[in-house]
Amino acid sequence: MVQARIYRPSKTAMQSGKAKSRQWTLEFCPNDIQFIEPVMGWRGSNDTLHQLRLTFRSLESAMAYADKMNFRVQVETAHPPRNLPKQYANNFRYDRVG
Repeated sequence: MVQARIYRPSKTAMQSGKAKSRQWTLEFCPNDIQFIEPVMGWRGSNDTLHQLRLTFRSLESAMAYADKMNFRVQVETAHPPRNLPKQYANNFRYDRVG
């Protein structure tokens, strides 16, 4: 049975937008052992499913697809983002360290 995980990707650190963080991603776990190819020295594998990444609009649709295809699924929920309140005036406080 193929093992997969469903998760919600976090936002990228390069930009402040949340573009691809609202979709759910189904990603397959590698089932085959990797080997070192003798000619070039690269890592190889006979399992190509771990290169595949599917996106869904909701968790329910990802779970329905996994049930339809008989995948063993592990769902990872994302931690809620912490919003630390900051004030510009704190940059000029007299008791500020550093």
